[in-house]
Amino acid sequence: MKFTLNPLMESTAVPPVMEARRWLDGVSFPADQPLINVSQAAPVDTPPAEMRAAMSEAILTQADSHLYGAVLGRQDLRAALAARWAKAYGGEVAAENVAITSGCNQAFAAVIACLAGKGDEVVIPTPWYFNHQMWCDMQGVRAVPLPAQSDLLPDPDEARALLTPRTKAIVLVSPNNPGGVEYPAELIASFRDLARENGIALIIDETYRDFHSKTGAPHTLLNDPDWDDTVISLYSFSKSYRLTGHRVGAIIAAPRFLVEVEKFLDTVAICPNQLGQIGALWGIENLDDWLAGERLEILDRRAAIIEGFPALKAQGWELMGAGAYFAYLRHPFQIPSNELAKNLVSTAGVLLLPGTMFRPANDPNGAREVRVAFANVDRAGITSLFERLTAQKP
Repeated sequence: MKFTLNPLMESTAVPPVMEARRWLDGVSFPADQPLINVSQAAPVDTPPAEMRAAMSEAILTQADSHLYGAVLGRQDLRAALAARWAKAYGGEVAAENVAITSGCNQAFAAVIACLAGKGDEVVIPTPWYFNHQMWCDMQGVRAVPLPAQSDLLPDPDEARALLTPRTKAIVLVSPNNPGGVEYPAELIASFRDLARENGIALIIDETYRDFHSKTGAPHTLLNDPDWDDTVISLYSFSKSYRLTGHRVGAIIAAPRFLVEVEKFLDTVAICPNQLGQIGALWGIENLDDWLAGERLEILDRRAAIIEGFPALKAQGWELMGAGAYFAYLRHPFQIPSNELAKNLVSTAGVLLLPGTMFRPANDPNGAREVRVAFANVDRAGITSLFERLTAQKP
């Protein structure tokens, strides 16, 4: 081609999940050892039948399910999510604090676009969620790595040392992707205090909050009557209600901030998917018991990871974190994780992601780490996964 490309886009890494899927090209798996795919944190099952029926009915009877809607989302869904957040966290949240987005990735993109410009900085603990880094790279915003401790928890004092006049936000993900760890409420509050003290935003991505092991509120940020002067919360309906293809996420923030978000959303997508929003609202109103069951299943799979890990530990593996949809492991092999992950496709029938995809290119720790996304493998599948990994001798 004769035209030139945006150098920021050219220099951004390729999507890791898509890259990993290409490792499957030309590989066949015997019937007695089918592929175990633990590469992507997305439910593969369809939404509950009752939700699908309600969405089907909406297609037939609700004309607005086919039309443009409000840029910041349907008012009924915004109000319902605000009420849920207020009840769950014990704080004041109104519909005007909520924007519905085309998935949580768009929520993050919108927030960063409204906070930071080229040359600005955002502090993100590592290992980090790669799409967060990718969006920053595309925008010319520097993603400043904050290396987590051995327990995969970041240190606010170390974050403080990274702040500069160009810092616009600190980003946390809890329960964490890729690490699986749940940040203690006190730690999250410390990051809020640090952000407020420096006049920057604290962005907390709570995509996996519905699978937290704690039954109460996972943090106390919204107990503060002035929470929205600093805190921006992100949420996804994709994992909770299996609405991945319908792309429904949310931003919970100050109404004044959402005025700027509206500009971004109107330019990019005009409005979020109407049918997905209808499904999300139906889920909030009808699926609490079902969602509680989904949470218990995920927690049981987490327990299976922990219970079955001694076999791998005996061979030198280390379980760095486990929770929500993820287990994050340090492997004992001499080859780097990006080579190991490719090899495991053919030698073990396992597709997982290497730690190199979750850390900066110059961070050597990624070469020793891998992520397992176990949301789509049950206890039996986890047992098979560990048996196959145990068979791979260091």
